Amino acid sequence: MSASLFTAECAAVLFDLDGVLVDSSAVIEASWRRWAQSRGVDEAALLPLVHGRPATETLALAAPHLAVDRELAALVRQELENEGATRPYPGAAELVGSLPAGCWAVVTSAPRVLARGRLRRLGRGLPEVLVCAEDVGAGKPSPEGFLLAAERLRVPPAQCVVVEDSLPGVAAGLAAGMRVVALATTRPPAELGAASCVAEDVAAISARISARVVHLRVRALAGAA
Repeated sequence: MSASLFTAECAAVLFDLDGVLVDSSAVIEASWRRWAQSRGVDEAALLPLVHGRPATETLALAAPHLAVDRELAALVRQELENEGATRPYPGAAELVGSLPAGCWAVVTSAPRVLARGRLRRLGRGLPEVLVCAEDVGAGKPSPEGFLLAAERLRVPPAQCVVVEDSLPGVAAGLAAGMRVVALATTRPPAELGAASCVAEDVAAISARISARVVHLRVRALAGAA
C-alpha cells in the first residue's frame, strides 16, 4: 500500500499504550488464551474483544457468570509474569521524547500496575498525565478517558490528536471530538477508515514543537479509508 502525508497542528497528543507505544499483543493474547482454556470459554469469540477495552468489560462480555474481580486479578498476575516479552515499538521512545511534558498523555485500558511497567520500557519516565482503567467509569469506546486526559492537560478536546490502534479506541477519540491517527498494528487498515488517517505504526509519526504548538507529520497509508 502506498503512503501519503498527513499533517496536523495541535496542543497535545494523547497516546494509547498497547499496540501504539509498546508491542504487548503476544503477552495479552497468551494470557487471555490461557484464561479461556482454564474457564472453558471460546477463544475464537474472546480474542476479538480483548484489544482496546478494559479487561473488566471483556470479562463481563465473555463470562458474566464469573466473579470479575477474581478473574481480573488472575489475568493481571499472568501478564506481570510475562512482561519480559513486551517491547517498545521502534520510534516510540523518540516520539514521546520529542514532546514537552504538558503536550502529551497516555490513555490506556490497562490497569495502572501494568501500564506503569510497560511505559518504563520506553526509558523516558512516566507522563505527567496517565489515565488508566481505574480512572474512568466507562472504558473505550466511551470518550471519558480522552476527555479526562484533555482536562488534566488543560487543553480543549478539539486541540488534541489521539493515536490509537483499536476500533473502540478510534471510536472513543472521535466521540471526544478529537482527530485520530489510527495505527494498523492490531487491525487491518481497512477496518480503521473512520480515523482521520491510518499509518503502519508509531514510527510513521514525527513531531516538531513551535511556540507550544505540536506540528505532527504522519506517513499515512493511502487508500486505507
